[in-house]
Amino acid sequence: MSAHELTVRTDDGVDLHVEVDGIENASLTVVLSHGFTARLGEWDLQREALRNRARLVLWDQRGHGRSGWTPLTRASIDRTGRDLGQVLDAVAPRGPVVLAGHSMGGMSVMALARRRPELFGTRVVGAFLLATSAGGLATTGVVGLTVRLLRALGLLPVYLWLLQLWAPLLERLRRRGTRTGRWYTRRYLFGRDDADPEQVRMVQDLLEETPLPVTMAFYASFVEHDESAALPVLARVPVTVVAASHDRLTPLPHGRRLAEDIGPAAELVVVDGAGHSVNLTRPAIVDAAFLRLLDRAEAVGRAA
Repeated sequence: MSAHELTVRTDDGVDLHVEVDGIENASLTVVLSHGFTARLGEWDLQREALRNRARLVLWDQRGHGRSGWTPLTRASIDRTGRDLGQVLDAVAPRGPVVLAGHSMGGMSVMALARRRPELFGTRVVGAFLLATSAGGLATTGVVGLTVRLLRALGLLPVYLWLLQLWAPLLERLRRRGTRTGRWYTRRYLFGRDDADPEQVRMVQDLLEETPLPVTMAFYASFVEHDESAALPVLARVPVTVVAASHDRLTPLPHGRRLAEDIGPAAELVVVDGAGHSVNLTRPAIVDAAFLRLLDRAEAVGRAA
């Protein structure tokens, strides 16, 4: 059992950083997709819990971590769903697969289900959706309203082109590790009583690695994110939805609605007191839910 790294080049020329870990000849592969402005390192605790159970594939989404820069017009959930499919084709072309996604990673899983429904119930035998939403997240606020107005006026491509043009300047002017950034991280990524100062600083450092223009470009995709069409496809396989009671980014009602719309195939796990970084602050609960899903998925995989 050993970990190794590789690169998957997408059909539009972006190099995606991928790591493979766990049991190489395992009967089940688990593909883990991280959240917005994070990288695959956010799964470290789950990686430790799962590496003796399955073959693990982790990847940095475009513009994040060690993956390549993306043209900002292609910074979208639809595109990351396509990327996930290409990682799956390249690194796990055979055998049953469980897809896991935190936040934006969960949205990428849903986008893949919409784009390639034929995979679900055949190759894909389970999905683990952690602190995520099928849509309706960024419908209010100044940024959300501005992006929707730009889209309505047909000016969104101009906005993204300007971001690409200003990217070097924006990065030079950006300040990382500030108290303001720490306050934002504490408020929006942690829950009622789980904000250990060391973990807050670690998550702040993790999130601030992603270039600001990439962050701003992906936000345009969140404004109109709606993957409700993917939910009947997900309902073909066992699904676990983990939602945190104090999540300010993907609030608990989104998790409840996600599980309800998927239907009987979904198990809903509500983590009381936790926030958006629930996989870091409540790993025992998240890991136990993940392992239960693998039990369910393995039964489907044997049947398939």
